[in-house]
Amino acid sequence: MLIARSVALFVIAALFEIGGAWLVWQGVREHKGWMWIGAGVIALGLYGFVATLQPDADFGRILAAYGGVFVAGSLAWGMVADGYRPDRFDVIGALVCLAGMAVIMYAPRGH
Repeated sequence: MLIARSVALFVIAALFEIGGAWLVWQGVREHKGWMWIGAGVIALGLYGFVATLQPDADFGRILAAYGGVFVAGSLAWGMVADGYRPDRFDVIGALVCLAGMAVIMYAPRGH
């Protein structure tokens, strides 16, 4: 159950961080204005808060593992929000990153 909670927190964090960055991108690059940018900044702040809810207490481990989630989540976000179509190398890279995340977070450490 602890792993399921951790994975759920990674997914929620990804939604806030990737969504926040996308909102800022839309506000600046697509000229949608300060409301979009402000919403993005708030979402990015929520990402930082959600990351603190992980059961593991090691900041470096959490952020390193989250990197794998961010890679895969960014590709998924691009597919949903922008119609991006990843090629096989994108998919393979994302799977490698997720495997790395699983090793970093969930490998038995014997302590």
